[in-house]
Amino acid sequence: MNRTIYIGNPAYLKCKNKQLKVTDPESGMEIGSVPIEDIAFLVLDHPQITLSHYLMVRLIEARAAIISCDNHHLPHSLQLPFAGHTEHTERVLQQTQMSEPLKKQLWKQTVEEKIHNQGRLLKKLGLDAEPMFEWQNEVKSGDTTNREGVAAKYYWEQLFDIPYDNLNYLSDDFEPSDKCTGFVRDRFGDSPNDLLNFGYAILRSVVARALSSAGFHLALGIHHKSKYNATCLADDIMEPFRPFVDEMIIEYLQKIPNYEKLDKTAKAYLLSLMQKDIHIDTKVRPLQVAATITAASLYKCAKGDYRLLRYPELI
Repeated sequence: MNRTIYIGNPAYLKCKNKQLKVTDPESGMEIGSVPIEDIAFLVLDHPQITLSHYLMVRLIEARAAIISCDNHHLPHSLQLPFAGHTEHTERVLQQTQMSEPLKKQLWKQTVEEKIHNQGRLLKKLGLDAEPMFEWQNEVKSGDTTNREGVAAKYYWEQLFDIPYDNLNYLSDDFEPSDKCTGFVRDRFGDSPNDLLNFGYAILRSVVARALSSAGFHLALGIHHKSKYNATCLADDIMEPFRPFVDEMIIEYLQKIPNYEKLDKTAKAYLLSLMQKDIHIDTKVRPLQVAATITAASLYKCAKGDYRLLRYPELI
């Protein structure tokens, strides 16, 4: 497993002897060193971070992703190589030649798997998940009846409408509690929206890196289409992975019921998402690896060898 390096303080980063060297800009002392080949993600979360161009080149050559955070400490940019695969041109051509019926069928599978994993999480929490599995079976090609939206409304109402300190679902004696103040999923809404925003941004980066390494052009989605979105394909493929982020946040809120804001402890916890063990193809794999398996199956679908995407299942 490659590593995720998070830099949240003023630092000078450079490359020497194939190592990422982290230096304190005030004292000039070296405070850390990591082999370039071991890095999958470098997360930069402070305005006073300086890195050398040579380091950036070596990281990109190693197919590491560089994530920059904004003033709100949320990831807002992702740097990846132009060609993440040696057959990049051929694979992008195959991507552009995917038929609309195939794209609609792949989106149907994606929505089905997303709703299925959402339902499995609700069931794991001891909540009523039966409607989710019913909506999963009603998804049509291209999700023309918007079962994804219907399921999402119910899912969010169930997921966060119980007190955090009563989320003892890891215990055998768990019983669903009474409803409390309603939760609204909003990018700029109250907590835990901040945790969700950060977690999903990291997830998007993981999936984008996997797709880029498989030779895809991220702007060409199978469902999402926007002239303002450069990662439409990643936004498509990440959907069934979202409940794994939700599960981590539920567990975090259980441990810290008095959570107030997104701090370094919370971010460090959510960055461990990349190494989270999940089930895919009846085997346990880190989420970072599972994303590469899904990306590889998408390429086989684009090529015409497969008709089914390989997505993880929340157990």
